Amino acid sequence: MDILQARNNTIEQQVRPWGGLNNEANEFLKEICRENFVPEKYKKLAFADIEIPLNSTAKMLSPKLEGRILDIVNIQKDEDVLQVGTGSGYLTAVISKLAKSVSTIEIDEELSNSAQQRVQSLDINNVQFINTDFRDWRTTNFFDIVIIEASVPKIYNSYLHLLKKNGRLFIVEGEGKAMSAKLITRKSENNWESKSLFEVHIDSLIGSQLPQKFEF
Repeated sequence: MDILQARNNTIEQQVRPWGGLNNEANEFLKEICRENFVPEKYKKLAFADIEIPLNSTAKMLSPKLEGRILDIVNIQKDEDVLQVGTGSGYLTAVISKLAKSVSTIEIDEELSNSAQQRVQSLDINNVQFINTDFRDWRTTNFFDIVIIEASVPKIYNSYLHLLKKNGRLFIVEGEGKAMSAKLITRKSENNWESKSLFEVHIDSLIGSQLPQKFEF
C-alpha cells in the first residue's frame, strides 16, 4: 500500500465528496498517520470507508464523517474544544492541531490510556485526557466547541450549557434508524439555535438510554 497516496485518496474520494471541505482540517487529517491509530488486525482497512472496531463496544468513525464534523464545527486556533469519546485518539490529535486546547473524555480506561500514549508520542501537549463516564463528569468550564462522537436519544440541557456564547455543539440525536446529525449554536445566555444537518447512524453513547443524573 502506498500510504501517502491512500491518505490523499481518503480526502479526495471520501471526505471532500461528503462535504468535508475545510482545507486546513483536511491537511491535518492527512498529516496525522491514521494507520497508527488503528488496531493491528485492521491496519489494511485504515483508509476504508467504514467504522473500524477498537474493542467490543467502541468504533472509530469513518473518515468521511470525521472530515464532515470538522468542516461543520470549523474550529479556530483560539478555541477550546470538548470531545466526548476519545476512542483511538486519532481525531483528538487532528483537533489538537486546529484548536487552542482539547479536553477529551473516554469511559474506557484502556482506550483512554492508549490514545494518550499515541497522541503524546506526536509531541502534542494541548490535550487533557479524562477517563470517566460523561454522565458523571462535572466542570465549571465552558467550551467553544463540543463534539459528541456517539448518538443520544435526547439532547439534554446539560450538553447545551457546556457552550460559551457563539459556541457550537455537534451531536447526533435519535434512536434506531431515525438519527439526525445536528449543529447547535449558543446565541446568548438562554438562546440556542439548532440546525439539522443530515441523517446518519452511529453507536449510542454508553448509558445514554438511562435517565440523566443531572440537569443544569
